[in-house]
Amino acid sequence: MKKLFGLLLLLFASNTYGEIWLPSILSDNMVLQQQSNVTIWGWTTATSEEITVYGTWNNEKVTTKAFQGVWSLQLPTPKAGGTYSVIVEGHEKLELRNVLIGEVWLGSGQSNMQWTPKHGLDNAEEEIKNANYPEIRFFQVAQKISDNPQDQLKGKWEVCTPETMEKFSSVAYFFVRELHQNLGVPVGVINSSWGGTPVEVWLKKELITEDTELKKAAEKLNEVAWWPSNPGLAYNAMIHPITKFNIAGCIWYQGESNRVNPVSYYKSFPLMIKSWREEWGKDLPFYFVQIAPYKYDDPMDTDAAHVRDAQLYTMQNLDNTGMVVTNDIGNLENIHPTNKQDVGHRLALWALGKTYGKEGVEYSGPVYRSKEIKNKKIVLSFDYAEKGLMQKGKDLREFFIAGEDGVFYPAKAKIRGNTVEVSSSKVKKPTAVRFAFTNGALPNLFNSAGLPASAFRTDNWELK
Repeated sequence: MKKLFGLLLLLFASNTYGEIWLPSILSDNMVLQQQSNVTIWGWTTATSEEITVYGTWNNEKVTTKAFQGVWSLQLPTPKAGGTYSVIVEGHEKLELRNVLIGEVWLGSGQSNMQWTPKHGLDNAEEEIKNANYPEIRFFQVAQKISDNPQDQLKGKWEVCTPETMEKFSSVAYFFVRELHQNLGVPVGVINSSWGGTPVEVWLKKELITEDTELKKAAEKLNEVAWWPSNPGLAYNAMIHPITKFNIAGCIWYQGESNRVNPVSYYKSFPLMIKSWREEWGKDLPFYFVQIAPYKYDDPMDTDAAHVRDAQLYTMQNLDNTGMVVTNDIGNLENIHPTNKQDVGHRLALWALGKTYGKEGVEYSGPVYRSKEIKNKKIVLSFDYAEKGLMQKGKDLREFFIAGEDGVFYPAKAKIRGNTVEVSSSKVKKPTAVRFAFTNGALPNLFNSAGLPASAFRTDNWELK
């Protein structure tokens, strides 16, 4: 009888003095995606209780029942605005304050996404001083690893001020600043990035280990003390916990660490995009940055060029993606170029033009479309070059041409309207062209909007 009385007392106490709590992504200062059903979820020490949630934008209550201490519901959001509160009621009441409704984006990748103004940024002092945007909010995900998918992560929403901006991703900041200024709505951005990480750590482990090709490629990754290299470790701890949080899309800057297994990147990178879309349950826009030129061990080597080619392949073969080219704003002596303003700007062009349908926005530089062999020349045609092509400098650089033997020679290249004519006296029967296809290539081909052309190859010869 005493044991039964004690158990009843314990159950009574847990329901009377228990706790309701939320994931850290749901907290004061957050931005919720506008005009959508956002998931509000959490836990309770009461094994079974009714949970009610409402936003002060309309005070319409949504109710659910916790099951084994876990609860989740869908809360409709209005057009962009705020500030508001979100109220959670059960055996206790929680209030999330200073909440905005607007657009929410996720930024991820390795160091060029992680890098803050403190790490190096053009005009840093002025940019930091001017970063007063109360309707821009930051959420920094703490760098953690896990062998298993987690439900919670460490981080908090913060208002954009000079003090918070200087510790946040420069690329993500310039991206959302431009969205905020052009759309006129609050914008929130989640930064979940980790310098040095290969793409494999951002994928579910089983997607790598159950694929023979990807598993073999992952074994080539170097073990490093400062960042994870095993499949799934960052995904489990830094992405999975926020997959219930409704976002508008993703921006991504990564690839340098996959130079050790670049051929597999043609498969692993688009696989990651597809898998994230499945986890969020929506066709997320995914805009990414083609890695910048850098000397690495040998600027004339092609391992980084293979990664860039895989990134181009991903954009051309996966819907609702876009790629920013950086071959005009890189630094061969610095793998972390300090011009992050243009990177964020070019990412924003993709979002403004494609996701938000802003008229007149040109968002891509020239992208190779087709070739035509005419006598001893190859004529190249491009997408995103309808208004013509241009070069910066006296001669076009970084064009190479080959015959059937597959040996590439430096080529002469001339702009003809919206095409480029390529030739070499050393190649009598041209078969293929490669453009900017080395680690440290610094080409100078642009469209009329001043956006640079992506590196490309016209051949499908095996890469080694």
